Amino acid sequence: MKDTQLYEHLLGLRSPWSVSRVELELDRNRITVHVECDKGVVWGDPETGCDRAHVHGWVQREWRHLDTCQFETRIVAEVPRLKYKSGRVEDAAVPWAERYSRITLMMEAFVVRLLQAASNISRVASLIKLDWHTVNAVIARAVERGLARRTQEPVRNLGLDEKSFARGHNYASVLTDVDRSRVWEVTPGRKLEDAQRVLSSLSPEQRAGVRAIAMDMWPAYMSAAGTLLVNADIVHDKFHVCKYLNDAVDQVRRAEHKRLRAQGESPLTGTKYDWLRAVPDKRCAQAVALRHLYQANLKTSRAWSLKESFAAFWDYRYPKSAQAFFDAWTTRAMRSRIEPIKTVTKMLRRHRDGLINYTKHRITNAAAEGFNSIIQTIKANARGFRSFDNFRIRILFFCGKLDLMPASARSH
Repeated sequence: MKDTQLYEHLLGLRSPWSVSRVELELDRNRITVHVECDKGVVWGDPETGCDRAHVHGWVQREWRHLDTCQFETRIVAEVPRLKYKSGRVEDAAVPWAERYSRITLMMEAFVVRLLQAASNISRVASLIKLDWHTVNAVIARAVERGLARRTQEPVRNLGLDEKSFARGHNYASVLTDVDRSRVWEVTPGRKLEDAQRVLSSLSPEQRAGVRAIAMDMWPAYMSAAGTLLVNADIVHDKFHVCKYLNDAVDQVRRAEHKRLRAQGESPLTGTKYDWLRAVPDKRCAQAVALRHLYQANLKTSRAWSLKESFAAFWDYRYPKSAQAFFDAWTTRAMRSRIEPIKTVTKMLRRHRDGLINYTKHRITNAAAEGFNSIIQTIKANARGFRSFDNFRIRILFFCGKLDLMPASARSH
C-alpha cells in the first residue's frame, strides 16, 4: 500500500478529496500530508437546497493530526471558498475536521480523553505540543456538542446552589440533576433573574415534570423555583442547616471562651473542632475529651446538645411525625436563652415547610457539594478565571456528564 493510500484510508477520505503526496521532514520530526480536492466538483447551496454554490476562490489551511510513529503529523489542503445565493461566503466543510478547527477530529477526540484523565489544560497542551487557546477551543466545542446532544428526558429532582466564581462577592448559580449526579447548567450571579435564567435552561416540559428541588434558604432561589417549577416541592438542604447550627455553636463557644478567659482560665481553649466534628465511636479519645467538656455545665455544651439532637429530624419518614419533633425541638431551643441558637431556630421556623418536605423526597445538595472539590481543582489549575464563559464550560466539561466526543470518534 502506498503512503498516499495509507493516509487516505486512515483519514477516511472519499471523492472529491484525495492525498496527493506525503512529505517526511526528518530534520523537523514532522510528516506533512497534502490533500487535494477535485476542481470539477459541484457544490450545493445548503441555504436553498437546490441551487449551486459558486467557488469564490481557494484558501490553504493546515490541521494538526495524531502523531504517526512519533512524528508530528499535519494535514495541508486547499479548501474551496463557497459563495451562496444569499451572498454569504464560507469555507467548504472537510471530512477530517470541524469547520474552522485547527486540529482533526481524531486529534480532538484524543485531546478530550487526555483532558478527562488529566483535567489540566496547560499540562495537556504541553504534552501534545498544542497551544493553550487550541485546547481551550476543544473544550468549548466539546461542551457545545454535548449540550446539543442532550435529550429531553424527564428531570425529577434538582439541586440549586451557589459557588464562588472569583475573589470578592462573585457567585455563580449551579443547577444539578440530583438523580444522575451531574451539573445541568451554570449562570453568573445568584439574584432572582440569575436563578430564573438557570432554571429556564430546562424545557417547559422538563420544568413541569420536576417533583422537588433542594436548595438553601436563599429568597431569590425560592422565589424563582416557586415561579418556574409549579409542580415542585422546595426541599431545604440538610447540609446547609447543619452548617447554620454548627456556626451557632461556634459563636457561643467564642463568646463563652472570651468571657472565661477574662475571668482566668478557660476549658474551651483549643476545642473549636471538638464541637464541630462528628465522633461516631463514643469510646475514642476525642469522644472522651468531649464528654468531659460536656459535663462542665457550659453554655457551649447546651448549644452543642441542641445541635446534636436536631440530627434525629432527618431520620423521620412521615411528615406528621417530623412536624411533632420539629415543633418540640424549636420550643426547647427558644427556651434555651442562647441567642445564636434562637436566631437559627427562628430561621428554621420560617422555612418549616421546606424542611418537612425532606421526609417526602429525601434529596439533598450532596451532589452539588461533592462537585465543590472538582470545581476548586478546576479553579486552581486555571489559576483563577477572568472569563465566566471559561469557568462555565470547564464545569460542564468535567461535571456535566455530556457526550463530548466528535461524531467520527463516537462511530468507532
